[in-house]
Amino acid sequence: MPAKIPATVVTGFLGAGKTTLIRNMLDNAQGKRIALIINEFGDLGVDGDILKGCGDETCTEDDIMELSNGCICCTVAEDFIPTIEKLLDRPNAPDHIVIETSGLALPQPLVRAFNWPQISTRVTVDGVVTVVDGKAVSEGRFAHNVAAVDAQRAMDENLDHETPLSELFEDQVACADMIVVNKTDLLGEDAATDLVHKLKTDSRIGVQVVKTSMGKIPVDVLLGQGIGAEGDLDARHEVHHHHHDHDKDHHHDGDHDDHDHHHHHHHEHGHDEFESFVVTRGEIADPKAFAEQVADVIRTHDILRLKGFAAVTGKPMRLTLQAVGPRVDTYFDQAFGSNPRETRLVVIGQSGLDHAAIEAALQK
Repeated sequence: MPAKIPATVVTGFLGAGKTTLIRNMLDNAQGKRIALIINEFGDLGVDGDILKGCGDETCTEDDIMELSNGCICCTVAEDFIPTIEKLLDRPNAPDHIVIETSGLALPQPLVRAFNWPQISTRVTVDGVVTVVDGKAVSEGRFAHNVAAVDAQRAMDENLDHETPLSELFEDQVACADMIVVNKTDLLGEDAATDLVHKLKTDSRIGVQVVKTSMGKIPVDVLLGQGIGAEGDLDARHEVHHHHHDHDKDHHHDGDHDDHDHHHHHHHEHGHDEFESFVVTRGEIADPKAFAEQVADVIRTHDILRLKGFAAVTGKPMRLTLQAVGPRVDTYFDQAFGSNPRETRLVVIGQSGLDHAAIEAALQK
């Protein structure tokens, strides 16, 4: 049976920086064919036009689909599911689907929709990414421009949940696998660190909180989380049940599309908020013990991703290792052949990682 296609759900209020994040992801897709579903409505449909200009081989105009019938979590059956099916039925199906929800949508019902029988065997939720406006949240406002969010709400006649922003925000955090604190350049180091700490405390165990100023996040940090969120909905329960109960049997979905028109698309300073480096060492004796050692190092140093391969004493095959946070997967993939028998690991995290300490700990 073919592997399920991974889908990443990107949530967050209007102006948090979701579109900038997605734009950066498309510009640095590393050959991945990414399809986008954008939940636009009313005259907020301008981002669709911005993104339709992305004419390179990893993202063509056909790869972008707009849901313009209102908040996605209120129009699952008639709008979202057929759109996903259309993408999956293509001869050249995408490698990854990214869904940008409207800032007012609830993530939980959208994730739940991935259990619908029409699509459950073909697609999985790779992870839910919640983008927050660091400056607004640290000031207790949740959105840079609350009036614009309210205007968006007023325009959507299908919206069937009237929820205070603070509660919507809690739901977005409760459902997240990764929280992206954007616009940290406006905050200062201490305030940004405090906010990251608070969000870590308020979210589920294992949720990664990263900070950025311009939505620049390496694609291998953003995608490939492999969470399967639709399978652990109980853990990401809605804090507030504010939908009508008219579709108890037709799981609602929550998607948000956020538009930051007033956002600076310059500052091409690359991914300087993230860094990666390579650690090499000789053979390892015990794959299980080594995986535990790696998970320990990841926890201690708050490493986002770690990937590579190891040479295991007495085994001709290479042991491939991939970690998303402290969840480490290993499997034997291919023979070393004439390649040197060494262990080689790429470490990815926020800038400021202690290279020497990480290297020493991985070489132990």
